[in-house]
Amino acid sequence: MSDVTIQGNILTPAGWLSGAISFGERIAGIQGAAADPQLNGDDYIIPGFIDLHVHGGAGKDVMEGGDAVHAIARIHARHGTTSMLATTMTAPPEDIDLALTAIGKAVRQRGKNEARVLGAHLEGPYINSGKLGAQPNFARAATLAEVQRLETMAPLRVITVAPEIAGHLGLVRELADEGMRVQIGHTLGSYEDGVAALEHGAAGFTHLFNAMSGLHHREPGMVGAALAHAEYAELIPDLLHVHPGAIKTALRAIPRLYCVTDSTAATGMPDGEYMLGRHTVHKCMGGVRLPDGTLAGSTLTLDQALRNLVGLGLDLADASARVSTHAADYLGLQERGRLVAGAYADLVVLDRDLKLKAVYIEGERCDLNDA
Repeated sequence: MSDVTIQGNILTPAGWLSGAISFGERIAGIQGAAADPQLNGDDYIIPGFIDLHVHGGAGKDVMEGGDAVHAIARIHARHGTTSMLATTMTAPPEDIDLALTAIGKAVRQRGKNEARVLGAHLEGPYINSGKLGAQPNFARAATLAEVQRLETMAPLRVITVAPEIAGHLGLVRELADEGMRVQIGHTLGSYEDGVAALEHGAAGFTHLFNAMSGLHHREPGMVGAALAHAEYAELIPDLLHVHPGAIKTALRAIPRLYCVTDSTAATGMPDGEYMLGRHTVHKCMGGVRLPDGTLAGSTLTLDQALRNLVGLGLDLADASARVSTHAADYLGLQERGRLVAGAYADLVVLDRDLKLKAVYIEGERCDLNDA
């Protein structure tokens, strides 16, 4: 691959530079001088987005197996996501096996115009049946042997568990020792359960505020445990799942809060009915819901998440970190989520209105019109 050079306001770990970035598959070099990007009209060049919670898009759901994950990776790439975790639903074992087998194949072979699939986020079935949210009711307790079997199908980079379920606290430690990022989610657990899980190696919280016990001043709940103790947590900033005031609270409390889409098959599609695992969900007016009105994932993309964060008052550098760098750091990925020499050339180019102009994935320019 021959090197490409583009110019603009480049966001580096040391701050903004006005200059040029050269890259092939990886970044070869960055030249420029420190500059305030607000003082000129050049494009913004920032790290490609990293989404650790993706169920679907383009009418496809991860649980379909087959080639669905490739279509999902393509539509999210068109919105600036350069790497992602394909996310499963709570489901019968055969459904999870089908999805993970397809995810494993996608990890090994990235197609043209596709975001890099880094592995799986196993969101269930090891959750509390009393806090399903939009998950089908196939919740069950986990065993290390079963998780190890699933790991043979696809890399399990993140796994959501409810720590209050009998046997799960010890399992959190075992999974963390195996290198998995264990997240607390879909839980009725108390503040004390959350603190204990963190002490046993849990690293984050799944879609903070949603599908977990809430904050009360005499019963702080799982939200209270996150706000008081978490270094990392994921949050859906579509402005439907979480009120802007709660987002601002989390931003003040959790140093490396990062954003996910929790996107569904309805992403990028017209209003209508779509599948989310074994559930039928309905997209209407930008939201995705079960028949009873329960929010069921989103239609969010990370370029819109970035604009939402800036709209809430974050500067662009901070917003960029929360849709890219923090997620990379959470997974221990030093070669993604930052624009430095030697890192993968995953980057996006934005105009002055924060609209996408170009997306590069491992140095290859993505066709933003590819469906």
